[in-house]
Amino acid sequence: MHQHIGIVACSAEGAALCYRTICLEGEQQLGRHDHPEVSLHTHSLATYMHRIYANDWPGVAELMLSSAGKLANAGADFLICPDNTIHQAFDLVEHRSPRPWLHIAQQVADEAQRLRYRRLGVLGTRYLMESQVYPGKLQSAGLEYRIPGASEREKINQIIFDELVHAQVTPRSAAYFTEVIRNLAGLGCDAVVLGCTEIPLIVTPESSPLPVLDSTRLLARAALRKATAV
Repeated sequence: MHQHIGIVACSAEGAALCYRTICLEGEQQLGRHDHPEVSLHTHSLATYMHRIYANDWPGVAELMLSSAGKLANAGADFLICPDNTIHQAFDLVEHRSPRPWLHIAQQVADEAQRLRYRRLGVLGTRYLMESQVYPGKLQSAGLEYRIPGASEREKINQIIFDELVHAQVTPRSAAYFTEVIRNLAGLGCDAVVLGCTEIPLIVTPESSPLPVLDSTRLLARAALRKATAV
């Protein structure tokens, strides 16, 4: 019997991609139409953003714990959150959670180690790129990292919240991401972390100047492995 996966969602497109990956790749592993049981809960993105704008990470943690409780009551055996930014509240959540969690940045670090990358460029919201969500996990894995400059961080953040969370992809914005990744390659990065769960909508392995580490799909695949290992 497989474990029940609980998804603590935040923004719609990233959560949807994570859910679809679990279901579609679960079928590839388990057989026609088969995948582990999955439940998803999310509070409004606006509710999260009000607290993020206020730098209220304990408030973000309370929202995550609220979802965790609902998912535990629905029967989830463990939890994942396909949103990199709100992992800034993870340390306030993990020890109070009714169920264990997988950490999205840990899955990226593990994959980077497996592929023998040495220096990663990290893309995401401004909040994520300027946070400690990835540095701690990457450094513990012996990996270096770089983030874009301040003006690039602002532009990336604007594209994410004005376009990508609404599933809007423009050629101009896609070209901008390509330019930023090319700049990271110039800083010696040998791979790039798609550290916002919407970025896979605009950056693909085929379009990127560097190999990509897709945090959304890596988290979904880790959840699949855990759920089906029983």
